[in-house]
Amino acid sequence: MTLAPSETQPWIRRFRPAPAARTQLVCLPHAGGSAPFYLPMTKALAPETDVLAVQYPGRQDRRDEKGISSIPELADAVARELLEWADRPMTLFGHSMGASVAFEVARRLRDADVNVLGLIVSGRCAPPCRCIAKRQLFTDEHIIDNVRRLSGTDAQVLGDDDVVRMILPALRNDYAAVLSYRSEPGASIPYPLVALMGDADPQVPVIDARPWADHTESDFDMHVFPGGHFYLNDQPAAVANTVRHHIRRWATADAARDRVA
Repeated sequence: MTLAPSETQPWIRRFRPAPAARTQLVCLPHAGGSAPFYLPMTKALAPETDVLAVQYPGRQDRRDEKGISSIPELADAVARELLEWADRPMTLFGHSMGASVAFEVARRLRDADVNVLGLIVSGRCAPPCRCIAKRQLFTDEHIIDNVRRLSGTDAQVLGDDDVVRMILPALRNDYAAVLSYRSEPGASIPYPLVALMGDADPQVPVIDARPWADHTESDFDMHVFPGGHFYLNDQPAAVANTVRHHIRRWATADAARDRVA
């Protein structure tokens, strides 16, 4: 297994490197999102956990690169990158579109030399997911209206034409990926799976997240927080504490298995 590099690379951002941490948390952003979205999570969990935030191509400092408009292809690329970082037990976390990417990455890592502790999905209905109606993707206006409705981006930011022009390519790309995504029938992972949800999410009702339980061959748990689709922005400490709890529990169980072996 290749030891994790100490520097940030195009795909992986380490805002607070924690090389002495026992575990890693890999965070995958939502549609139109970028690695800095997970800066609060990094601050909350470091140095106990080394947080790696994925930076998709086609945004911010990678805006000149062509985006990947297929969730399976994006998962292929992320899984390949993570092979270079997997020197410690790893937990995957994804919000919204990032949850689907994280699920597919977890499936790809099951046969690799990577110790995956578990998967945490946030703000995403279980496969097969139909969270976004096709009509919302006909025009740029539909995309912007949907983002405003979910409160994922400050309304003042979306009122700035220059900013909108800058982020629209990534949004178009990611919404196309979400719309075209179909998980394989019966797809599952061998790791524990936890679903996090907002109780007032206008896009993903809590009932649509419960079937995530059918996509793990291990334990399933679910936590519902007050708030909408981006509930984690309103209560970062509570979300981070929940993530920390599961990582600690899984890491303890993993260490116990090693002692027995």
